[in-house]
Amino acid sequence: MEGMSRLLIVGGGPAGIMAGLLFARAGVPVTVLEKHADFFRDFRGDTVHPSTMEILDQLGLLESLLERPHDELDSARIRVADREYVIGDLSHLDTPAPFIAMMPQWEFLDFLRDEAEKYPTFNLEMEAPAESFVEENGRIVGARLKDGREIRAGLTIAADGRASLVRSLGLLPVETLGAPMDVFWFSLPKADNPGDALRGSVQTGRMVVLIDRRTYWQVAFLIPKGTAQEVKSRGMEWLRAEVRRAYPDIDLSGDFLTSTDELHLLEVKLDRLTSWSRPGLLAIGDAAHAMSPIGGIGINLAIQDAVATANYLAGPMARGDPVDGLLHKIQDRRLLPTRIIQAGQRVAQERIIGAVLSNRPITSAPRIVRMLDRYPLLRRIPGRIIGLGFRRERLRSPDAFAKN
Repeated sequence: MEGMSRLLIVGGGPAGIMAGLLFARAGVPVTVLEKHADFFRDFRGDTVHPSTMEILDQLGLLESLLERPHDELDSARIRVADREYVIGDLSHLDTPAPFIAMMPQWEFLDFLRDEAEKYPTFNLEMEAPAESFVEENGRIVGARLKDGREIRAGLTIAADGRASLVRSLGLLPVETLGAPMDVFWFSLPKADNPGDALRGSVQTGRMVVLIDRRTYWQVAFLIPKGTAQEVKSRGMEWLRAEVRRAYPDIDLSGDFLTSTDELHLLEVKLDRLTSWSRPGLLAIGDAAHAMSPIGGIGINLAIQDAVATANYLAGPMARGDPVDGLLHKIQDRRLLPTRIIQAGQRVAQERIIGAVLSNRPITSAPRIVRMLDRYPLLRRIPGRIIGLGFRRERLRSPDAFAKN
């Protein structure tokens, strides 16, 4: 059994690596456990929003991040019943980066890891899947790995996503909000090379989103919940035809989608823990609240959780103070924005996506879509909500290595 680590983080996603960086920056010894050998997994959340880039700017890291491969989106368009509308504008946000950086998640995580490893108190273990938590006298005191090791800690943070151990082991209660759809992700070739578009197409029975990745389109093809096998059984020719009908103005000639192996299924969940903590254990990010892909907000909400966690706990932990009595503050701080965003996602799921996938006739755009397209100033409202969210965090955790 290994020695004590003051902080143990289970999960090396955005919440876990960002939390690890911030606590290490405060001088807290941190061990992060990641079950995979690397961060390379396609079709994960690839949107880095202005709220996240604000935090990186406060850390002095934004310029370095934007040297990594990325595209910049500051507007969103949607096609409804064969007409295209502009519905969002981020370009006027008063923030260091008034756009969404479309960056592969492995690039973003590699960047955070590289910055975190500059601190001597940061340790990342790859290929180190946790199997359970270690409990003593009603308190979580670390985690047990699949290789039999135990790593003990003064505090354990579960940042291991929507399939978190806190969920599968029933350690914290979950409230399910539901979702009417799943998503097939895949890529399509593209002829031009602008890299500046986010487009949606809504027609009766069909909803398809395109993200311009400069050299290819990243596609989200929405399907009714639980119908993945049924959709696959219709064949690739049917799916190709559906995409072409959704975007008749885009050149989609040639061979594409030749095998079902190209389809990556996201089983959409919308839920949240009713309690994010118990003695010695705190859940953040998707482990605390599984988000719908609507708005691409999941990564950025997770980053905000990590910042709030460090703001409340990094200073006390650096001093060696117990923090069990402070754990509720993270949920107190982050629950309201989580509720607001999930409520908006739920409305969109039920009133728009559910209606489309149930084959209700779509003959015109909703009034709000028409108004956003007609009045450019109104587009700033969804741009601000998506880009900055609610109750965005400001970095307050200490920097133990700052030069005087």
